[in-house]
Amino acid sequence: MKWTACLFLVILATGCQKPKTVATAPQEPEPHPESFTNWTTKTELFMEYPPLVSGQTSRFAIHLTRLDNFKAISKGRVEVRLTTAGGKTDVAAADAPSRPGIFGVDVKAPSAGDYRLSVHFTGEGITDVHDLGEIASSPTKAAATHEHGAETQETIAFLKEQQWTLDFGTAIVEDRRIKSGLRVPAEVIPRSGGQAEVTVPFDGRIVASALPVIGARVEQGQVLASLLPPTSSPSDLASLELAKNEASLSLQLARRDRERAERLVKAGAAPAKRLDEAQTVEATAEARLKAADTRIAQYEASISAEPAAPGAKLFALRAPISGVIVGTHAAPGANVKSGETLFKIVDLETVYVSAVVPEAQLPRIRNLSGAELDVPGSPRPRRLGRLITVGQVVDPASRTFPVIYAMDNSDRRVAINQAVQVRLLTTANVVAPAAPESAIVDDGGRPVVFIQAAGEAFLRRPVQLGLREGGYVQVLEGVFPGERIVTRGAHLIRLAAMSNQVPAHGHVH
Repeated sequence: MKWTACLFLVILATGCQKPKTVATAPQEPEPHPESFTNWTTKTELFMEYPPLVSGQTSRFAIHLTRLDNFKAISKGRVEVRLTTAGGKTDVAAADAPSRPGIFGVDVKAPSAGDYRLSVHFTGEGITDVHDLGEIASSPTKAAATHEHGAETQETIAFLKEQQWTLDFGTAIVEDRRIKSGLRVPAEVIPRSGGQAEVTVPFDGRIVASALPVIGARVEQGQVLASLLPPTSSPSDLASLELAKNEASLSLQLARRDRERAERLVKAGAAPAKRLDEAQTVEATAEARLKAADTRIAQYEASISAEPAAPGAKLFALRAPISGVIVGTHAAPGANVKSGETLFKIVDLETVYVSAVVPEAQLPRIRNLSGAELDVPGSPRPRRLGRLITVGQVVDPASRTFPVIYAMDNSDRRVAINQAVQVRLLTTANVVAPAAPESAIVDDGGRPVVFIQAAGEAFLRRPVQLGLREGGYVQVLEGVFPGERIVTRGAHLIRLAAMSNQVPAHGHVH
């Protein structure tokens, strides 16, 4: 028992001893990564990197975007240069991107201190320099660690990989001179003399191997179809054949008389006048027989669906103007009546746009300086041509009057009778910040724009709009000249803002 009690006391004493701790060296905190966003006239640079520490390598992730198409730069050489106050320069470079648009460059500052940072790019026909100003190299990681202030504005993340693969673009907000205008509904109509109908001048049958179809382009004077006129007595074939027989007998008699006259004149028994008279009678008989043959051929062609006989006389129906066939009722071999419309032609090269203006706007219309048409499917409106007329008669039912402009429609962007919107411009104008109309997004009934605050950070900005002209809209409140605004893909930024899920960063550095 004593031995057991002693063993228990030994175990109890050992278990009560505190475990020994192993001393570890304190770890330096990792500094917060830094970023730069800079634009030149050729490229956009977005760069992320850990702060420089003397003697240590920092991995710079450099994102380069072409500003002519806002796509990733896929090849070229990037140099990161650190220049001291004394002019000494250290260069780190990458000869190709690690993936399209992203260059990974290992940069090492030789000592602590201030450097001037610049990024140089050459490739894809571009030579560009981004001068990013002063940057500091710290002696230790602890010295490089500092507090980052809280974001003063909530930003929307939209990664470069998303921008490069989608329809995306930005532009700088600038002051523009915009004319005052009035937006009204309008209708596209044919120009004066730009519409014609081809009608049948008399009863007959259409003769044509191929008739022009709807949509076919025709030129003025072009033969559209041929018309076979009926005979004077199409139902009396016996009379036509009798007339032919009579003409044939008359011709035989005239020939014998002409031959007799030739012999008499040759023998000196008759004057030359006698021969002339006989020749005239013979020629008349020949013409009468030919006419009889033609009338029989027309009769036979008019009662059958076959093409006209070679001797039948046809009447050509020609296009009175150049244009496009927009309607046709013609069919080969069909019998038609006098006055029936066979073809409808419209000139689509030049059309009129007739704006419907309320009568209360008549004082403003007196100072018109032009007009713009909002073309469906086009990001920018089209400037209309010369002013044709300003209506001086108000419609008593709608209390409106027309304002008509000419428009070049050679690209067929609008159709006759199409309902469109027109902006009538006056001489009054203002100078103010303006944004492309494509940058304006309807967000819950309120117009907003998205400002690019950094390479992958965007701000939602409600705006108050004013005048519109030439695809631009005056921004009375919300943006300032010099800010970079999203002009293509703004709705994508809005969708990203509505998403509750934060996208995973896809950079391969």
